[in-house]
Amino acid sequence: MSKTNHPSGAPWRNFYGRFKGKTIRASQHDYLDNDLAPLSPGPISWDENPDRTPLDLAAVFGDREVWLEIGFGGGEHLLHMAETYPDIGLIGCEPFINGVAMLLGKIRKAEVSNLRVHPGDVRDLFDVLPDATVSKVFLNYPDPWPKKRHHRRRFVTPEHLAPLHKVMKPGAELRVATDIPDYVRQTLEQVPRHGFDWLAETPADWREPWADWHSTRYEQKALREGRTPHYLTFRRV
Repeated sequence: MSKTNHPSGAPWRNFYGRFKGKTIRASQHDYLDNDLAPLSPGPISWDENPDRTPLDLAAVFGDREVWLEIGFGGGEHLLHMAETYPDIGLIGCEPFINGVAMLLGKIRKAEVSNLRVHPGDVRDLFDVLPDATVSKVFLNYPDPWPKKRHHRRRFVTPEHLAPLHKVMKPGAELRVATDIPDYVRQTLEQVPRHGFDWLAETPADWREPWADWHSTRYEQKALREGRTPHYLTFRRV
């Protein structure tokens, strides 16, 4: 029997990032208390959904395409996409509650209606996303885990890429932005092994951002510190 940490049979999953940082302001507590639940894409946690019933995305987004951003940080890029593409349904996943609170404040001000938020591990979301439903996925400046012994903690590993492939539609697009050369290496090594084609044809295809790209705070920090962003585009096959 596999190791579990929940009476319902939830799998044991190590999580190595941060769930909470500095003190959350009173206004952010307001966002979390009043805005987060209505913006949930549905029952995701084992407590809410012990039978792992797939999310009813049609009930949430109608007949819109569904896009997913994994680890949205402060939400700058995710909100930009929601505003730029009002006919698309977007789900953002972020376990760092401070980043979630920041995004909720931005959503309240922008009054977008096509965005849903999961404040937790994307692997839990993969458990309940129906197969072949996501049309585009963004992985922007993921945790680099620079030490070699920590590379297995990166997103671009079989533990994440196999279920990601399962929930994406055939032909769906995966975008990866990173400023870490070794993360580029591991991405180009692992992602094609899990059913994706790299679409680059010329150096400009990974040196220049996408036409609808919105720079994040992590990219701005990388540029200030002299690191070079890479923009990698894959297609699910």
